[in-house]
Amino acid sequence: MSEFPSLSRRGFLSRTAAVGGMLTVPGLLTACSKTDSGDGKGSKLEQLRKQGYVKVAYANEAPYGFEEGGQLKGEAPTLHREIFKALGVDELKPAFSEWDGLIPGLQAGKYDVISAGMAIIPERCQKALFSEPEFVSPTAMMVKKGNPRNLTDLASAKAAGATLGVMSGAVEKGHVTAAGISESRIRTLQKPQDGADAVAQGRIDAFVLTGISLRWLARTNPKVEVTEPFVPVVNGVKQYSPGGAVFRKGSEELRDAFDRELKKITSDPGRYVQLVGEYGFGKDTIPPADLRTADLCKG
Repeated sequence: MSEFPSLSRRGFLSRTAAVGGMLTVPGLLTACSKTDSGDGKGSKLEQLRKQGYVKVAYANEAPYGFEEGGQLKGEAPTLHREIFKALGVDELKPAFSEWDGLIPGLQAGKYDVISAGMAIIPERCQKALFSEPEFVSPTAMMVKKGNPRNLTDLASAKAAGATLGVMSGAVEKGHVTAAGISESRIRTLQKPQDGADAVAQGRIDAFVLTGISLRWLARTNPKVEVTEPFVPVVNGVKQYSPGGAVFRKGSEELRDAFDRELKKITSDPGRYVQLVGEYGFGKDTIPPADLRTADLCKG
């Protein structure tokens, strides 16, 4: 197994799906597979090529997948646009879902792919198919300007008796508890902006999320700053937070076709940065060649 572990960016837990209306965005894409169709009309990819579009879900979290000005933007849609164009599908029809509704909505057939940079962890691998990693992102903390508690990582937060905020359903909650921080010092928040507000207002000492997410959030929140990223350790294993596209079970053929095109991008740093650099992704977020979804799903 690779030296890289099986934890990822955030935890999309399986509760009731909450999927909103469809928004057509030309040029963004996704899909399924031959075993997924089962209707004699050929593979899912062939069906998508014929109909000219693919349905994808996003959770409106910048910079991973978000709607702005009637367009779906972010790291995942941008990569997926490039990949599905190469596969012969030219339009993405996105659907918004709350965090906890993403996988249930996928399972229910409301869309074909989750285009949100979702965490690759064993719990989710049991419910859906993941692409190979699109990125890695270490964890960081958002703190007040000047970092008055001098927080650098979870160990320093524990030593300072800091109160930390985490996203509802996110893997960061597991990182925080694994660091020995008591439940009484943890606050659950529903949206990234809620975390920034709580820090700015002094209701929590730090908001824990990926460095990519927090740096993006800090651009519009002048009263806060973001610590240098760090790699949490859970049960002795470093957590690098890889994320990828998510497909329904039975969509192996489509997922494999997607992965072949994804590899062409992640193996070309210049192209990768050109595509997603504007969203805060760079050469340091390109997944290492030995970081494989098969290993991540084993735990």
